[in-house]
Amino acid sequence: QVRMVETGGGLVQAGGSLTLSCAASGRTDRRYAMGWFRQSPGKEREFVAAIGWSGASTRIGDAVKGRFTMSRDNAKNTVYLQMNRLKPEDTAVYYCTKFSLGIFYSGSYTEYWGKGTLVTVSS
Repeated sequence: QVRMVETGGGLVQAGGSLTLSCAASGRTDRRYAMGWFRQSPGKEREFVAAIGWSGASTRIGDAVKGRFTMSRDNAKNTVYLQMNRLKPEDTAVYYCTKFSLGIFYSGSYTEYWGKGTLVTVSS
């Protein structure tokens, strides 16, 4: 079993920045990719970013490309989502997920989720 805990959400003005963190604990002995998704009220869960085990491979969702970046610190079993130039439409609950493999494509799937952290961007 793996536990994922997101932190760093909060209220920020449009144009501001926030950094989310997600710490994994439990059975983290295997290599695994990590990702961020978000969900706004009335909308489906949306892909935000993903990162491979080594950190060399990342993918950023189209809605946040150029503004958000994802990184990881394997020594701390933690991933980060740096969010810059935030917009009101970025308001959502942000969820961290662990993939089944060290990559986030080619058959790898999301198998554990955190409970989410709320980000609210005011205009």
